[in-house]
Amino acid sequence: MKITVCAFDAYGTLFDVHSPVRHHLAKLGRKAAAFSQLWRAKQLEYSWLRSLMQAHADFWQVTRDALDYTCDVHEVPNEKLKQALMDSYLHVEAYPEVKAMLGALRQQGIRCAILSNGSPKMLAAAVEGAGLTGDFDSVISAEEAHIYKPAPAVYQLIEQRLGVKREEICFVSSNAWDVIGAARFGLRSIWVNPSHQPRERLPFEPEHEIRTMADLPAFLELQRAIMVSRP
Repeated sequence: MKITVCAFDAYGTLFDVHSPVRHHLAKLGRKAAAFSQLWRAKQLEYSWLRSLMQAHADFWQVTRDALDYTCDVHEVPNEKLKQALMDSYLHVEAYPEVKAMLGALRQQGIRCAILSNGSPKMLAAAVEGAGLTGDFDSVISAEEAHIYKPAPAVYQLIEQRLGVKREEICFVSSNAWDVIGAARFGLRSIWVNPSHQPRERLPFEPEHEIRTMADLPAFLELQRAIMVSRP
């Protein structure tokens, strides 16, 4: 079936999750890289654990809890710095190829959407700050389902919001666990894998794999041409 919608994960796919820490390198010093990695890891871990425990909190709270843990590990007690780091998360930077990629998809007639664990406040700030407001037909938060990806109920939100069949939806993420969750739900999933990570040992796999977001428009155009050429 022809792809009519591309839905994107936000954090780590469209937006650089390590950009908030880069704004505070002078204060974090040599621990900055490890600090950012742990913050991101705990953010994801807490979202999954809250889903399993049925103890939901929005992603802003999850992000703050992960930050508090990270600050404890790295002995960063500065409350002003903590608040500054959280504020920076509202201004995550988009990867440089994103704007042109979205424009190319829209020229192909493909509708673009975001499906993210981020809270509505976080996503609205990120999209506006990156100058991408007019590039999306819909920005969908997992908060509507009160559970986090990779729960099937989150991926179902795309069908409900945009009124399309899952076979028409291409879900794109740089997070392997995310594209696997999308594949499990039945979406046409594409994994952006720039660092050549191996496939996860899970029962579902992405339909395709590309190296960068910049490759996506040409890849989808080629897939469409192959489909048209089939008898």
